Amino acid sequence: MRTVVFACVHNAGRSQMAAALFNALADPSKAIGLSAGTKPASRVHPEVVEVLREVGIDASPNQPQLLTRELVASAELLVTMGCGEECPVAAGVRRLDWPLRDPKGLPLEEVRRIRDEVRARVEELVRVEAVGRSNR
Repeated sequence: MRTVVFACVHNAGRSQMAAALFNALADPSKAIGLSAGTKPASRVHPEVVEVLREVGIDASPNQPQLLTRELVASAELLVTMGCGEECPVAAGVRRLDWPLRDPKGLPLEEVRRIRDEVRARVEELVRVEAVGRSNR
C-alpha cells in the first residue's frame, strides 16, 4: 500500500482537505493519505470542517499533527502546500508542491473554491498514481 503525506504549516486547512478527499477517492487497499503540519494548530479550521461536510466528509474528529522526518520517510509521496523549506525531506520520497491559498479565516465561498481546487488536484493525483476505487 502506498502512503501519501499531505503537508502544510498548521495542518488545519489545505492538507486536511487534501488527505480527506484523497481517502474518499482512493482505494484503501492501494493507498492512504495522511496529513501533518510543521507548526500544527490546535484544531482544524471550522470553515474547512464546514466545506468538507458539504461534500459528505466529516473532518470534525480530525486533529492536526506534527510533520516529522519519520512520517515523511514512511511515505512514497509528500505533497506540500505552503510549508516551503520547513517541510522535511527524505531520500527516496517523491515530492510535489501545490501552491494553494491558506483558507484560514476566509469567507466560505473562498474556502469552497480552495476545496474545489484541492479536489481537482487530488482527482488528478489519484488518476496518475492509479490508486482510485474500481467501478464495480
